[in-house]
Amino acid sequence: MMVEKTDSGFSAYADNYPIYTTGKTIPELINNAFEAAELYFESDNIQLSHRDIKFEVDFQQFFQYYKVLNAKFLAEKIGMNPTLLSQYVQGHKKPSAKQTNKILTGIHQIGQELSGINLFQRP
Repeated sequence: MMVEKTDSGFSAYADNYPIYTTGKTIPELINNAFEAAELYFESDNIQLSHRDIKFEVDFQQFFQYYKVLNAKFLAEKIGMNPTLLSQYVQGHKKPSAKQTNKILTGIHQIGQELSGINLFQRP
């Protein structure tokens, strides 16, 4: 599903099916998209899981929403020139498929690292 930022949150639509939805946040959008897809495929008795639905968002919107992910940090982590990644984020340049994969792999790696962290407070 293609994700776009709107004035009130986010919208998503499927290219190949008449499935459209909105949400104020990305997690809400993901849940709404899953429900919309389930409703669409219900009459065909097709069971979906959350893994069946893939979301695509452009670089600018991704970095605007996930401000916690610093483009300079990501560039250093994946061995990319920070200025080049900044140009992708700002929409001045479009990354190749190879560069897009490199960036996405780095984002997924950071996500895995963060999901394995537990925080605690010292007494």
